[in-house]
Amino acid sequence: MLILQLLLFLTLLIVMFIFNKNRKKLKLPPGPWQLPFLGYLPFINAKSPHLTLTALAKQYGSIFGINMGSVYAVVLSDHNIIRQVLAKEEFSGRAPLYLTHGIMKGYGLICAEGESWKEQRKFAIKCLKDFGIVKYSCIKRDKLEERILTSVNQVILKLQDQGCSEDGIDPFHILHHCLGNFINDLVFGITYDENDETWMKLQKLQEEGLKYIGVAGPLNFLPFLRHLPRYKNMMKFVTDGQKETHRIYQKLIEKHEKDPTTLDHFLAAFTSEMKKRMMTSEISSFADPQIYYLLADMYGAGVDTTLTTLRWFLLFIALHFKEQEEIQKELDAVIGDRRLTLNDSSSLPRLEAAIAETQRIRSIVPLGFPHGSIKVCIDSKICGYDIPKGSMIIPLQWAVHMDSRFWSEPEKFKPERFLAEDGSLAKPEAFLPFQSGKRMCVGDELARMILLFFTAHILQSFTLSTPADILPDTEGDCGITLSPKPHHLIFTPRSGRTKA
Repeated sequence: MLILQLLLFLTLLIVMFIFNKNRKKLKLPPGPWQLPFLGYLPFINAKSPHLTLTALAKQYGSIFGINMGSVYAVVLSDHNIIRQVLAKEEFSGRAPLYLTHGIMKGYGLICAEGESWKEQRKFAIKCLKDFGIVKYSCIKRDKLEERILTSVNQVILKLQDQGCSEDGIDPFHILHHCLGNFINDLVFGITYDENDETWMKLQKLQEEGLKYIGVAGPLNFLPFLRHLPRYKNMMKFVTDGQKETHRIYQKLIEKHEKDPTTLDHFLAAFTSEMKKRMMTSEISSFADPQIYYLLADMYGAGVDTTLTTLRWFLLFIALHFKEQEEIQKELDAVIGDRRLTLNDSSSLPRLEAAIAETQRIRSIVPLGFPHGSIKVCIDSKICGYDIPKGSMIIPLQWAVHMDSRFWSEPEKFKPERFLAEDGSLAKPEAFLPFQSGKRMCVGDELARMILLFFTAHILQSFTLSTPADILPDTEGDCGITLSPKPHHLIFTPRSGRTKA
C-alpha cells in the first residue's frame, strides 16, 4: 500500500510539473505565492474557506488564481464579472473535483455536464412548472399552495406545543421534518410520520453525508488521500450511505409502479419519461442509475439550502426585535386573519426584504457552486486573462455579498437596504442568492414560495426571542453550506394567531 501511495504521489508530481510548465506560456490571473504540488491548500482555513478567499480577493483583485492541489482555481468576486462568465457556455461545466466526478460520476443534475445536463435541466424545469411553480395564479399553483400549507400548518402546531418554554427549543428538527415532508411529496409522492424508520434513516444519511463531504474537502484536490485510513473511512461512509439511499429510492419506485396513485411528483414524471424513451429506443440520459442521482439532487437541493435559509432568518429576526415588529405590523395590515396566498408577496416588501437580507448576510453557499471550463483543446479567457482548460471557476458569493463598495456596513443585518424609496422591494445588482447564468438554481422560484409561506405564517403566529442571557452564535459552520450552529429560540404565541 505504501509503495502504491508513493507511485501515485510521484505520478501526480510529474503531471503537475508538465501542467505548470505549459501554463508558463499563458497570461494567468494574479495570485499569491504557493507551495509546489499542494498550492495554496495548506493556507486555506478549512473551517471558513470563504474568509480566506475573500481576504485574497481584497489583496489581488476581483479575479485571481490559485493552485489547489491538482486543480487550478480562478476566483471571481465581482458581481458583474460573475454574471458575464457564468452566462457563457464554455464555463457551464462542473469543476474537476473528486467528489463530484469520482463519487457522483456526472449523474444527477448538480454534477452533470454537457448534453446530459441540458436534457435533465430542461426536464426538471418542465416538471416544476407542471407542479405549479409559476409566477402567475392558476389551478396548478393553487394546488401547490395547498401542499405547502399542509407543511406550514404542521410547523405551527408543533411550535405551539414545544416552543414557548423559557428555555426555548432548537427548531431544526421540526423544520427539517415538515419542510422535508413537503419536498418528499414533491419528489417522491410520499410523506412520512415523524418517527417513521425509513424517514429517520433518510434524514440521518443526509445530515451525516453532508458533514462528511464537507470534512473530506481536501480529497477534491488531492484524490490520492482516499487511500489514507482517515479519508478512506469517510469515503466508505459516503458511498455506503449513497447505496442505502438508492435502495430506499428503488423501493419507492417499485411502490409507485405497482400503485401509481399520484402523478404530480418527480419520481412519476421520470419513470414515465424513461418508459417513453425506451419504447422509441432513443438514446438519452433517462436511464438507470440517473434516476437515483436526480431524485437525490431534487430532494437535497430542495431541503438543504431552503431549510438553512429559514433557520438563519428565524435566528436573525429573533435577534432584531424591532425588525420583527415591523414585519408583523405589515402582515397584520395586509393579511389580517385571512389566509396568505402567493399573490400577497408584492404587498409584503418588508418581509421579502428581510428574507433577501438573510440570503445576503449569510450566503448559504459562500463559495458559490464551482463551475468548470469545458473547452478541451484551447484555453478560455476572462477579463483578458488566459484560463487553462479544466480550471475550476469559483463565483465567490460571500465576497460579493459582503463587499463594502456595494453594501453599507455589510456585517450588519439591515433589511431596509432591499427597500426602494417608495417602500417597494428592491434587488441590487450585487445580490446573487441563486447564482446566475446557465446553471442558475432551477428551484429559485420554489424556494421563494416556501420561504414566503413559512416565514409569514410563523411570524403571524409567534413572537420570536432568544433565551435570557444567551447570545446565539451567528458565524455558523461551513461545510457544503454555511449553516447556523445549534441554538434555541422561544416561540411565544401571538393572541388569536396560532393557525395558518
